[in-house]
Amino acid sequence: MGKSDVPKKKITLTGLKEAARLFSYIRPYRWQYGLGLLFLLGSSSASLAFPKLLGDLFSAGNDGNLGENINRIALILAGVLIIQATFSYFRVFLFVKVSESALADLRQATYNHLIKLPLSFFDKRRVGELNSRISSDIALLQETMTSTLAEFIRQIIIIVGGITLLVITSGRLTLFMLAIIPAVVLMSVFFGRFIRSLSKKAQKEVADSNTVVEETLQGIKSVKAYTNEPREISRYRSKTLEIARIGIKSGRYRGAFSSFLIFGLFGALVAVIWKGSTLLAAGEIDAGQLFSFVLYSGFIGGTIGGLANVFTQIQRFLGATEDLFEIFEEEGEEIETIEMVCGDQEIHGQIRFENVSFSYPGRMEEKVLDTIDLTIPANQMTALVGPSGAGKSTITSLLLSFYHPSTGTILFDERPASQYALSCLRKQIALVPQDIFLFGGTIRENIAYGKPGATEKEIIEAADKANAMEFIMRFPEKLDTLVGERGTQLSGGQRQRIAIARAVLKDPRVLILDEATSSLDSESEKLVQDALEKLMKGRTSIVIAHRLSTVRNADQIVVLEHGSIAETGTHEELISLEHGVYRNLSELQFAL
Repeated sequence: MGKSDVPKKKITLTGLKEAARLFSYIRPYRWQYGLGLLFLLGSSSASLAFPKLLGDLFSAGNDGNLGENINRIALILAGVLIIQATFSYFRVFLFVKVSESALADLRQATYNHLIKLPLSFFDKRRVGELNSRISSDIALLQETMTSTLAEFIRQIIIIVGGITLLVITSGRLTLFMLAIIPAVVLMSVFFGRFIRSLSKKAQKEVADSNTVVEETLQGIKSVKAYTNEPREISRYRSKTLEIARIGIKSGRYRGAFSSFLIFGLFGALVAVIWKGSTLLAAGEIDAGQLFSFVLYSGFIGGTIGGLANVFTQIQRFLGATEDLFEIFEEEGEEIETIEMVCGDQEIHGQIRFENVSFSYPGRMEEKVLDTIDLTIPANQMTALVGPSGAGKSTITSLLLSFYHPSTGTILFDERPASQYALSCLRKQIALVPQDIFLFGGTIRENIAYGKPGATEKEIIEAADKANAMEFIMRFPEKLDTLVGERGTQLSGGQRQRIAIARAVLKDPRVLILDEATSSLDSESEKLVQDALEKLMKGRTSIVIAHRLSTVRNADQIVVLEHGSIAETGTHEELISLEHGVYRNLSELQFAL
């Protein structure tokens, strides 16, 4: 989402209060910001002095005073120019320095809060939307704090100061000017906005026509197979004709706008000069004052025109601020840095589900788990099996406290999960999922993710236990091999073994394997299965599997169906149950 896509908000008291929260990030730099405002005031005041001094210079020349007076005014003008240039430099530098520092703090605060939000928050948001909050929205805030706000203050000073000086010069001519120029400028602004809306509409139609081309060429086989070439030609023709129609309409209005500018703005200046000339003839003002007056009129007219754009930018700024601070309204998880778990926070591996039911936040009417009572013994392998949608992966999500039970309690070593610090609990649980996510760095960095700060020896030992060293050593860069985005440079089996090495390095008390071998070929599966068996020794292991052949040796098999426990027992016990769910699943698989 680009900056232009940020919705505009009406300027309301609530919106201004939201924006005021942003300035709490400027507070640490308030002295530099205040100094920048002083330089802004100085440079704006200096620019107001130019028309007056130029008018005095014109008057001096018109009166034939070619001596010291002209030289004195010229020197003052040069001095004002130097002061304005110096003030402008420090104003820009200080505003940029403050805004960059404050927005760096805001980016960090936003990301820090975002990453601590519970998984239920991310279920309701798209990654692109969240990325937009931390990139496009903050970039818009940066532009506003760096230039838009300063420009708004400068324009207010120019308008108020300019009109004040005009009133001092000639009250009658000022009233005449204010009755003509601002009205013409505002009409040109609204006219220009209408033409820009036509341009945006034309751009949208061009984008739509490009989509037609892209879709057609990507699906060219389908187009030809269904002999839909005439349909696509007609679709593209209608889009291009619409672009032409909007373009012609825009051209007509652009021509009218150009005529209006020539007639309106130049006509207004001519009217002001005509009125000023009548006052000059009457002796109410001199030539220098009229010259200054015309320059001030141009200054004020241009500034009023620019004020409309600044006002639009401020509306977008309020929209971006409101969207960004919505994230801060969400309550985050209590995450802390844990080096080593000890004392009463250490778990030994026994887990018990006591009357647990669960529904996902967005689907409260649908029970994913219904009254689960289950004991998972410490240091043994428990397998969760059942058809898709039975609730197997949901149980693992509850164990990691990604979500919390709707009713009931999960206990670790007979203590409710809520009595453990969240970071301590998760540090003692490792998850090896079916769809492995690897970060785009090196193999070393991905393995070390299980234990930041691990030594070279620990990383190599973990990779060796995961049967990963055999392929790592074949790469020229060894552990420093880049895995590519999401690990695309590695095969599925290699990614799985990297994930297992990461879990080995973490040395968890509870290990969760979620379909860890289901998508592998036979050779990779054998290597991964061997690595998993090493990893499961001496730990509480929870294995989710569709292929029942991989869990025959489990100490306990829990069969789930429609969110409830249908059967529990060993392979031999469950296979002996006539008309049992497990036996039925087994017969279906082995009959294939």
